[in-house]
Amino acid sequence: MDGMAWLNEPPAWRREGDLLVATAGPRTDFWRRTKYDLLRDDGHLFGREVAADAVAAVTVRGAYATQYDQAGLALRLDAEQWIKCGVELVDGVPNAAVVVTAGRSDWSIFPLPPGFDALSLRLVREGEAVEIFWAIGAGAEATTLFRLAPFPAGPALLGAMLAAPKGDGFEATFANLSVRDG
Repeated sequence: MDGMAWLNEPPAWRREGDLLVATAGPRTDFWRRTKYDLLRDDGHLFGREVAADAVAAVTVRGAYATQYDQAGLALRLDAEQWIKCGVELVDGVPNAAVVVTAGRSDWSIFPLPPGFDALSLRLVREGEAVEIFWAIGAGAEATTLFRLAPFPAGPALLGAMLAAPKGDGFEATFANLSVRDG
C-alpha cells in the first residue's frame, strides 16, 4: 500500500497491517449518465498511478446495508473513463458487480450466494484491455473471469474503491491490497 493515496478521501480510514479499513461517505458514487442521467464522481479510490500494463488484487468485506453500497477495485483514466468492480448491494442482495464507463456507464451484476462473506478480485490491464477475475472467500484465488472490457492506454489510477450512493455510509475492509506494474 506504499505510494498509494486517496482520490476523494473518505470521512474515516485506517491501515491495520495488511488491511485497509475505510468508511464510505454518505451519498458518494462513481456513475455517468446511463438511465439515471446522474453525473457522480465523488466515490473513494485509494490507489496509485500505473503507466500501462498492471495488476491489482484484493479481498473485500463490507457492512453493506443500503441500496448500492459498494466496495472493490477501480481503474480510472479520468472522470469519463473508468472501471469499477466488486460487491454491490442491490435489493438487499450482495452481488458481484462491474461498471465500465466510456462517457456513459454500463452495469452488470451477478448475485452472490447466501452466507457470502468476502470476495477476492483481480484486475489485469494489458494494452487496451482489462480482465476482471473473482472468487468467493477470503484468500481465494480470483481465477473466474467476470468481465473482459476495452480500456484506453495511458496513465491511470488503480486501487481500492468504495461508495454509498443512497446511504449514510458503511465500513469496508480491504485485505492484501496490491497494485503492481506488468
